[in-house]
Amino acid sequence: MPVITKLYSWKEVSKHNTSDDCWIVVDGKVYDVTKYLDDHPGGDDVLLSATGKDSTEEFEDAGHSKSARELMQEYFIGEIDSSPIIPELKIFTKEQTFTSNVSKFWALPAAIIGVSIVAGILYARKK
Repeated sequence: MPVITKLYSWKEVSKHNTSDDCWIVVDGKVYDVTKYLDDHPGGDDVLLSATGKDSTEEFEDAGHSKSARELMQEYFIGEIDSSPIIPELKIFTKEQTFTSNVSKFWALPAAIIGVSIVAGILYARKK
């Protein structure tokens, strides 16, 4: 049976970076290690320095044992959302049509026309 996994953004994960609320990311998986800080053999500073970023390399370099990897599953809370960020589309209503938005930007074309007229007049005077 498939398991539904909660997805977290890097922005959300980076907010959990204190000894009262500590999340780390290893191999794209998010772990809430707050309750484990006092028990970590390397000390809580090691875990606190790993918050808000991908800590896979640091985890692998430390040479964790198989039992340490199994213990991590107790603290697993989700995965990093790797889907691309899609900007929201602006929806126009009947009251706010596309043409009403375009009319807000009349100044630039008016300035170009005005400069063109002045340049034409000055050029005609020289002749």
